[in-house]
Parts: sequence; C-alpha cells; structure tokens
Amino acid sequence: MAKESKQKSPPKTGGNGHHYDASDISVLEGLEPVRRRPGMYIGTTGPEGLHHLVWEIFDNSRDEAMGGFCDDIEIVMLPGNRIRVADNGRGIPVDTHKKTKVSALETVMTTLHAGGKFGGEDSGYKVSGGLHGVGASVVNALSIYCKAEVHRDGGKYLQEYSQGKKKSAVKKVSSSKLHGTIITFEPDEEVFGKILFDLNTIVNHVRQQAYLVKGLKISIIDAREFDGKKGLNEEDVFYFRELDKEFPSTTFYFEGGLISLVKYYNKFQKPVQDHIFYIEKELDGVNVEIALQYVDDIVDRIFPFANNIYTEGGGTHVTGFKTALTRTLNTYCKKNEMMKESEGGFTGEDVLEGLTAVISVKLREIQFEGQTKGKLGSMEAQGAVATVFGEAFASFLEENPDDAKAIINKSILALKARKAAKAAKDSVLRKGALEGMTLPGKLADCQSKSAEESELFLVEGDSAGGSAKQGRDRRTQAILPLRGKILNVERARIDKMLASKEVKSLVIALGTSIGDTFDLEKIRYHKIIIATDADVDGSHIRTLLLTLFYRYFRAIIDTGYIYIAQPPLYKIKRGKEISYAYTDDEKIKIIGKGVDVSDIQEIETTDVESSGEAKEEEEGTETKSRSTKVHIQRFKGLGEMNPEELWETTMDPANRVLKKVNINDAEEANKIFDILMGSEVPPRKSFIQSNAKLAEIDI
Repeated sequence: MAKESKQKSPPKTGGNGHHYDASDISVLEGLEPVRRRPGMYIGTTGPEGLHHLVWEIFDNSRDEAMGGFCDDIEIVMLPGNRIRVADNGRGIPVDTHKKTKVSALETVMTTLHAGGKFGGEDSGYKVSGGLHGVGASVVNALSIYCKAEVHRDGGKYLQEYSQGKKKSAVKKVSSSKLHGTIITFEPDEEVFGKILFDLNTIVNHVRQQAYLVKGLKISIIDAREFDGKKGLNEEDVFYFRELDKEFPSTTFYFEGGLISLVKYYNKFQKPVQDHIFYIEKELDGVNVEIALQYVDDIVDRIFPFANNIYTEGGGTHVTGFKTALTRTLNTYCKKNEMMKESEGGFTGEDVLEGLTAVISVKLREIQFEGQTKGKLGSMEAQGAVATVFGEAFASFLEENPDDAKAIINKSILALKARKAAKAAKDSVLRKGALEGMTLPGKLADCQSKSAEESELFLVEGDSAGGSAKQGRDRRTQAILPLRGKILNVERARIDKMLASKEVKSLVIALGTSIGDTFDLEKIRYHKIIIATDADVDGSHIRTLLLTLFYRYFRAIIDTGYIYIAQPPLYKIKRGKEISYAYTDDEKIKIIGKGVDVSDIQEIETTDVESSGEAKEEEEGTETKSRSTKVHIQRFKGLGEMNPEELWETTMDPANRVLKKVNINDAEEANKIFDILMGSEVPPRKSFIQSNAKLAEIDI
C-alpha cells in the first residue's frame, strides 16, 4: 500500500533564492515614479525628451486656445537652461481642491493624472491633446527648478518647486488685472545630462501649431543672453516682448489654417493640381479637417495630428484617410474609364506618390498608443475620417475635372513605375538567387558573418578602395569602392536606380532588399561608413549617398547604422615625430610648438625651416632648439594615403573619428533634400546665396 506523501509549504524565496515577501514590494508615491523611470513619460532623456518638456507645457496653453480662452502664447528661452511659457488664458485655478485639500494649482503641478481634461461636457476642456494629465507634473518632476505664476481673479499667485516637490504653499504675491499662466522650468541635469535647447526645433514645432489653431498668436524669443537688468516690470505676462530688439524672435499668426500649412510644405515643389483640396466637418463627435495637394515628386508627405498633437507614428486617422483615398480614386478612374482593365487598380502606394496632406482630427475622449502620443488609437477616428474625406474628395474630383485628370494621370504613372520597379527588383533578386546570392565582384567582404561587428566602408574611387582593402581589418571590415558619382535618386524610381551599376551593387551588398520587400533584419553590417575625399566632389558624393539612404533606406538611418568617416587633412612630420591634423586649427596647434606664427603661412605645402636665427626656449629643465624642420603633407583624397596611413587615421577603431548620421527633424531634412537634390533650381540658388558665407572652400 502506497504511503500518503506530505506536501510541504513552498519556501518564501524569490527566483534567486533570497527571502521574498510583501516587504519587498515597492510603492512609489507622488512624482517619484517619473524620476525613477522618466522614459515611460517622455520617451527618452535625450534631446527629443528634453524638448518634449517644452511641448507638454506649451500644449496646456494651446489647449486653452483650442477652447477659445486664449489667443496669445509666448515661449522664452532664458539663461541657465530655463524655459518660460506664458499664455493669456484663464489661469490655473488656485482655490482649494476638495479631494487633495490643497490649492488646485499645487494639485496640477505635483500630482499625476490631475487636470481639467477628464470631466464631461461641463469640465475645463471639450478637446485637448493632454488627456493623460501628466504634462505639468512630469515637467515639474524632471526639473531642478520650476515656478508657476497665475494671474486670475484680481491677483497674482506663485508657487515654486524643485524635483517635483513644492518649496512653499501657493501664495498671493500681489494684485493683478491680468489673466493667464506662466510656467518657468529648468530641466534637471541628473536626468538629462548635458542640456541644450535648440531654437530651430522649437520654432518648427510651434509653426505647425500656429497653422493648426486659427487666430492664435505664438512668439518664440531667444533671451539666453538676458542679464535681468532691463528695469522692466515682470508683472506683465508678455513682458519679454517689450525688451530691446537684441534677442532673436519669431512670431506666428495664421488665418489660412491647413491650406496655408500645405502651401508651406510645398513651397519648393511644383504642384500637379491647381486647387488645394480642403474639408472640415464633424461626424459622430469627431471633428475632421484635411487639406491636400499633389506635387511633381515621387515621395509622399503626410502630416497627421490628433487634438493638435503631431502623431508621427500615424494611427487610425491615417488608416481611414489612406483607405478612402485609394477607394475614391479607383472609383473615379473606373467610372470615367481612365485606365485599362488589364492594368488592374491603384494600390495605396500608387495614390500616395507626390501627395502632401495634413490630417487633423479632434476628439473629446482620445486614446493614444504610448505616453508620448506618437500614434492615435481611437477607433472612431478611422470611420469618421474615411466617411468625411471620402465623400468630400469624390465631390472635389467631380467639381474640378482638370485637377482630377492630373491626379489620376499621376497615379497611373506611379502604377506603371511600380510594376516596372517590381520587375527590375525581382530581376536583381532572382539573378542573385540563381547565382547563390553572389555579392558584387568589387566588394571585398569581411570574414565575420555577424552583422553586429561587421562594417562596410563605402569608399570613393578605386585608388582609395585599393588602399582600404590592403589596410583594413579583414575579419570585420568590408570595402565597396564606388566609381564616380552615383545616381541622384531624389527623383528616381527603383527601376531606374537598379539600372545603375553602383546603386545595384550597394543594394545587394546591404542585403536588406529595397522597396516593399525591404527587411532591416537582413542587413549584413551594423556600421555603414561613408568615406569620401575632403573636397567638393567628395561632399557631393556623400550627399548623393545620404539622399539614397534617406529616401529608400530610412530605417537604416533611424536605427543608427550610418556613419561618416573623418580622414585627416594633414600629415605633419617633425623629425621622427608624426602627427595628423583633422582641421586647420589642429594643424596650427601642432606646428606652433616649434615654428613662429609668422612662418605658418609659408609652410602650407612645403618643407621649411623656421626663419631667422635659431631661438632657444626653456621648458622646465630642458632647452630645445626651434629650428626643427617641419614637413607638411596635405591629403587631397583618400587615394593619396598608403594602406598604413589610411588604417591608422580613418579605419582603426582605436584612433578613428566617425560622425553618426541621425535625423533630428524629419521635415527639415525633407526640405533640405528637396532644395539641394530636387529639380527646381530657384530654391537651390537661393539656398546657396544665403549660406555662401558659411562654406569652407578649399582652393
């Protein structure tokens, strides 16, 4: 008879064998979770997260404007990494909150999920972008200093904070006839490290908002040189505008709304249609506003907003828009017999080519995917956008037949190009498959099969390619020489691109494929290093390569795999001592050790000896002669370096300098590529004239 086994109680241990009970459960109070895990609330503690603090405070003022309570906002960049945002709205309430038993101002600034954006029809806001209710409190938590000033009910009220904790209770400091809120904050270096606010980043963000909220005046003032001695009365909400005109400032005010915004985005483009489409209508509680225009380009530019928050990741409103756009153009094309049945119908890819569109939806109860509101998740937006836009765009096509014809012809061209591109791409891939995925013959591949440690150098010219192949670390470094200037792909489709031998070699070497079959997981190198000569031609080739990556391999840039090599400009030899200088300043610093300043110009490219009689200089206990002979070699190109020099200065991970390519502002990058690489000459000419003084020309 089997014995009954006695079941033992499980030991009170965690997975690592240590004691584990209720005492091990942490409960974070107040704003402590924000400081412990800032990335959960602002996405990152890098430059993007730093500027997100500005957006959170600005969004609160903008929400006042959306509700009709504010028509003026001022953003000031102050000394000491401080930002001041003022508005002429109602002012945050300062009376005692029933639940928290402290001032409503203190509640908003120090409590997560507290604000006037959660209630029903009678609450503070009908439409808001800040529905998570964490904006002001998160900024407060991540700031070493924060001050809230409120003008309302005949008084001026003040409270200061540090790292989310109040310094004193809310107090009335004076009487006031004004109304509005002023938030001043200084981000905490413990959280963000080096703090550097960028004026252009703030201006570009605010410009969008000014277009989206008609009749709202927004000013940005760079007062980082402000000395506080202007003798002005800080009582005025907008007193910085009264300062001397010594500070850079920008003011936006637009009545045209989204139509004006589309015109701005297409400033450097050639329109395909004469009339800009526009619709604003509310359906089932969702306000839908859309403007669009097709231009003579092969890329699309869609700018989606939800409650005036730019949703970079798209979302349900973009899905509804794309569905309706494809369906409407297919229906119109079929109805008017503008396409052969054998050509099939348009896909989403066809109708997006050359499109510039701004999609703005406003919802009362809005849902974002993620705390930083990068993607809209509200399902009701999809149906509302699809219905409102679909009906209005169908009417637009019927009422504007010339525009309709131009749009359809543009889409048909895109359809044919897509099929040709697919055939060309399949041919390249099929050929590669038949040859066992043969890599380009000119590629000197590395031995490692691990993408994480592998590097691909894109080298200008066969001469430099030969030196690089000899000098490289064969285990981890691959070399792909590029002959001449590659195709400008800014306005080239995939079929034309793959007809270029240099571009095709690069695509096959990367291993990711291209277009709709692009797969970042298959990339063969996690460092792609552009190594071109330090001259005008080298800069042009580098720009062409960056254009290729930006337009067709954007994910590779976003992931941080693209780098630019920094080869030295000079090799300086003094006796047996050899130094390399990467800039003219470095060259002067190196040769200045033993040559008079008056001799610097004379030794630009020749062997020289310091002029005049030999001089002696005492350094500690040593006496050195300053008549040392200096030899300076100016590298005009990578091909002038021997393999050892190229390895030591440009390829050796222990010594080299690489610049990592990133995209801080996608729209600004888009505009620059349009100007520099597009077909329109006047914008490029204007850009060159405006920036001519900044150019470093090597003659």
